[in-house]
Amino acid sequence: MTKKRNYRSDTIITHSGRKPEEHFGFVNTPVYRGSTILSKSSKEFRTKSSKYTYGSKSNPNTDGLSLSIQTIENAYGCKITSSGRTAILLSLLSIIKNNDHILISDNVYDPTKQIADNLLFKMGVTISYFNPKKIDELDSMIQKNTKAIFFESPGSITFEIIEIDQLIDICKKHNLYSIIDNTWGTPLYFKPFDYGIDISLHAGTKYIVGHADTFIGAVSFNQKVSKKVEDTFDLLRLSASPDDAYQASKGLRTIKIRMEKQFENTIKVCNFLYKHKNIEEILYPPFEHSRDHILWKKYFKNGGASLMTIILKNTKNNIDVLDSFIDELKLFGIGASWGGYESLIMPVSPNRKTTDQWGQFKNSMVRLHIGLEDPEDLIDDLKHSLSKLS
Repeated sequence: MTKKRNYRSDTIITHSGRKPEEHFGFVNTPVYRGSTILSKSSKEFRTKSSKYTYGSKSNPNTDGLSLSIQTIENAYGCKITSSGRTAILLSLLSIIKNNDHILISDNVYDPTKQIADNLLFKMGVTISYFNPKKIDELDSMIQKNTKAIFFESPGSITFEIIEIDQLIDICKKHNLYSIIDNTWGTPLYFKPFDYGIDISLHAGTKYIVGHADTFIGAVSFNQKVSKKVEDTFDLLRLSASPDDAYQASKGLRTIKIRMEKQFENTIKVCNFLYKHKNIEEILYPPFEHSRDHILWKKYFKNGGASLMTIILKNTKNNIDVLDSFIDELKLFGIGASWGGYESLIMPVSPNRKTTDQWGQFKNSMVRLHIGLEDPEDLIDDLKHSLSKLS
């Protein structure tokens, strides 16, 4: 695909990362399974001058996927990993070392906290968590050995959107690296590198794959950190298999049309829930009655994910009320992950270190992922279950 023209997103998604002329005309890059790759000569082997040198480093499948994500997200480069967790790990280990200090927003995905508290801590890295709605406090939290700020926007479970311009100004002022988990925004709806962010990671298992059948991660980066990420990836080889990269590339071709429909469905569900007497609050920034809607309009372009949290009216915080609401639903599968074609639900309880504002809603919060079902059927399912709470 030529880079000389400014193609629109639909065209880029359809054509990027594919090179049929290199694969006997096959539209989709065939799956290249293998570990050993033969060199043409001793010199080529010694100098590692061929395009591919060993299967764990790269192959046409992971290369095609990385090029697609890199192009859509306006990144300098991209590495494909075996899962969202390994994408988190690669992004952190690329820039953090012993005796460093890192700041992490308190609303990140729980596995990020687990990696920080249980792995980085053992490596001699100190971690401080900050309130994503109190960016003004960041200056006072920065230490002489602070190396980076890691954040999500919106954050997992409670969906706070950070004032990214302000955060990046702080990073530049103190010469810090910035890392965002952009899984919710995807390369479509939030462009991290347009705001000066250094690294953007994705749990591609969610929207990039889109079918709840493949684990994959991605780490995109700017030129400033490219060598750090590439060297760390080469060392650790947190690689995805060619089969998984093939599956993810197929999923990526339909990401825009899937997400547009799911976004439309989610807004319809929100409009119903907002009027229901048994709903306390909807945490979904694209919805006009949600917290941080103004910030969502500022930073996100043309859409958003189909993941949100709702708070039930459960004055006594009775866990049985929460369980009965979930169990009564027929179309929402009870399960982790999100981004697939199917609607999901799970009970959630924010684990926060900087605020206790969500404690009052213990046993009252559920996370919903809205799928590709007919929204009226989803609304009927929710209506039935909510009526049982009266």
